[in-house]
Amino acid sequence: MNKTIRRASLFTLLLVFALLVRATWVQFYEGRALADDQHNRRNAIQTYAEPLGNIVVAGRAVTGSAVTEGSDLRYRRTYTNGPLYAAVTGYASQAYAPTQLEGIYADLLNGTDTRLQTVLDTLTNKRADPGTVVTTIDPDVQKAAYDALGDTKGGAVAIDPGTGRILAAVSTPSYDPSTLTDATTAGTAWKRLNADPDKPLTNRALRQPLPPGSTFKLVVAAAALEEGLYSSVDEPTVSPSPYTLPGTVTPLRNESATAPCTNASIRVALQYSCNTVFAKMAVDLGQDKVRATAEKFGFNDSTRDVPVRAYTSVYPTGMDRAQTALTGIGQFDVTATPLQMAMVSAALAHDGELVAPHMVDRITDGGGDTLEDYDHSARTTRIVSSRTAAQLRSAMQTVVEEGTGTNARIAGLTVGGKTGTAQHGENNSKTPYAWFTSYATAGDKQVAVAVMVEQSDAARSEVSGNGLAAPVARAMMKAALE
Repeated sequence: MNKTIRRASLFTLLLVFALLVRATWVQFYEGRALADDQHNRRNAIQTYAEPLGNIVVAGRAVTGSAVTEGSDLRYRRTYTNGPLYAAVTGYASQAYAPTQLEGIYADLLNGTDTRLQTVLDTLTNKRADPGTVVTTIDPDVQKAAYDALGDTKGGAVAIDPGTGRILAAVSTPSYDPSTLTDATTAGTAWKRLNADPDKPLTNRALRQPLPPGSTFKLVVAAAALEEGLYSSVDEPTVSPSPYTLPGTVTPLRNESATAPCTNASIRVALQYSCNTVFAKMAVDLGQDKVRATAEKFGFNDSTRDVPVRAYTSVYPTGMDRAQTALTGIGQFDVTATPLQMAMVSAALAHDGELVAPHMVDRITDGGGDTLEDYDHSARTTRIVSSRTAAQLRSAMQTVVEEGTGTNARIAGLTVGGKTGTAQHGENNSKTPYAWFTSYATAGDKQVAVAVMVEQSDAARSEVSGNGLAAPVARAMMKAALE
């Protein structure tokens, strides 16, 4: 064999070896990435080749599957009462990535979760029967919140304090997930929904943190009692009215000039929502102690999964004393979601302990056997002492019976709450946010609720937690307990 042929043969062998190395690399190292690539249509074809598993509310599926005509994607997702449950289910789309429970449990619902596979499925590479997601949602509470919020822009959450079960998670305005499921028509709906200035795709119950206003005074009051600044909710505070913000000449006043806020007790200060009392209280405690208590309730937790990842509610750092004062009334850079403020009321209602909130009871395989039980594995954490919780519950009852939260009264039930009207815009130039957080008790049953109304048709002068948010909370509490 001459030198030229030998060199050509060697070069050819090197090329073959290089191809083998590349093929091995692609198959064993890049194969999964290529298979999971969003542009790989085989994934969509496989996902929608069979009906998906269902998301269940109170024993009934609120999802389904229907045959798609004229497409290689055989089935599409369908929804029963889609707008009512959109903040819970999210959507599973042939064109877009799934969201909410549809996204978190995508593998379970399409049958690719390895926990669903039998030995025979593994050997034959057959896709397993899809699983089911059983939620904690109470359809009556969900509908009560949805109907009561109506045409407003807002969010609401209800929690069973004793179990952590989320009974309702509602965001308005909502949308119909069914409009996003079919690849041939989803694009038009997607453009319309994203162009809507009311942002219906935003989950305001779990993922829209806004200033909580005076509802945050419950956290400051809890810090004051826990830290021994005051021994009870009926001890007079040292609180001038008006209160000059530290280091400034700016006076902070109360909403009502006639409210008895000077040196008011915590009970009276919550009853009349005295800004001066809680602003000074936050300064007296110092931002570190207020933050420590806020974080016990769940603020600054970026890992809160219910199992949908909730947006972080924030108590800020690095403030001066004037800014700390403003955080005492739920302003400056304090933000919270309705979920977070429902957690505050839930902890106080449950004797100072918070059971981790969750909106999935369990997930099951295709045969109905439980794969994971969230209801019985929810963690319980001590937030404040039993005494502090009892004192604040009593003060919250005064708010509803004799104070700013009278629209939450329910005959025959024990109800406690706190209103909030949070400033919005430079120099409070925009319509305020209306808040209400509360709990109600009927015998051995309890519910905790938080409602936020971001925007409504009410005149600016009529925007208040009692006027807009408390009636929504009342409807939810009645639905849960009556």
